[in-house]
Amino acid sequence: MSRSDLADTHCPVSRAIERVGDPWVLMILREMFMGRSRFDDMQRLTGASPHILSQRLKRMCADGILEKRAYSNRPVRYEYHLTEKGRDLWPVIIMLKSWSDKWLGTKGMVELRHKSCGNHIIPKVTCPDCAEPLDARQISVDIDPALLAENRARRAKDLHGEGHERDTPSEQNKSRRRHR
Repeated sequence: MSRSDLADTHCPVSRAIERVGDPWVLMILREMFMGRSRFDDMQRLTGASPHILSQRLKRMCADGILEKRAYSNRPVRYEYHLTEKGRDLWPVIIMLKSWSDKWLGTKGMVELRHKSCGNHIIPKVTCPDCAEPLDARQISVDIDPALLAENRARRAKDLHGEGHERDTPSEQNKSRRRHR
């Protein structure tokens, strides 16, 4: 599957990755959740080129993740603000931070504090019914019939050699031997 095909699938993960799986989008979201809203600040703190940053901000606005608001008329300057759709990406950024703290040695670089009680927090995924902490071993997956059919069709296409731009060298040799 090519990146352009990600949006044309029933798979919720593929569709989300097509929208927010770009590293620059994730960096912009990081800055937004840290309270940055202006282009110059985001450009400086993400390291993105002005062109890349501009492209990603436009796409995020078009996708309804951000909204653009003028804060100056002369010259016209804009701030970017998270929409509800954008704020709902907070768990994605926070879980990436938690993973990095555990596996990449970044623990303590950024601490999260619960405003209500003042305590530092480490985010956890929990069951909404029983509050038990969850990881992949405690989850089973039910797949919609439409997605199962899509996956079967994709597997069949791969088994018949369709969808690949070029045969591997060993497949090319087999083909040559058959046609001699």
